[in-house]
Amino acid sequence: MFRAARSDDFVDGVVVATTYLNVIPNLTRSASPYAVIENVVVEESRRGTGLGRLIMAGTLQAAWDAGCYKAMLMTGSRTPATHAFYRACGFSPDAKSAYLARPSQRRPGC
Repeated sequence: MFRAARSDDFVDGVVVATTYLNVIPNLTRSASPYAVIENVVVEESRRGTGLGRLIMAGTLQAAWDAGCYKAMLMTGSRTPATHAFYRACGFSPDAKSAYLARPSQRRPGC
């Protein structure tokens, strides 16, 4: 699922904020889908203006409107402000563990 850009995502025709919402079909939870949010980016000069919270609120609302029973995201950031932002948006860092595999890391038998 792709959220169409809104006018407040642009400044002078340039994108200043993004999120990408993936709605994943699911066989458990009464076939309720779940969401994975990726590519959460706010242009550096616009951080701290509320734009990130606005775009994340819209992304989460789109997930709930799609019937998702949960929304997840992962971040590679070690910046405390990034983690504080996600917690302020309602995400818990303690709910799940994440593992990542890349094609170059394939192991025999997997």
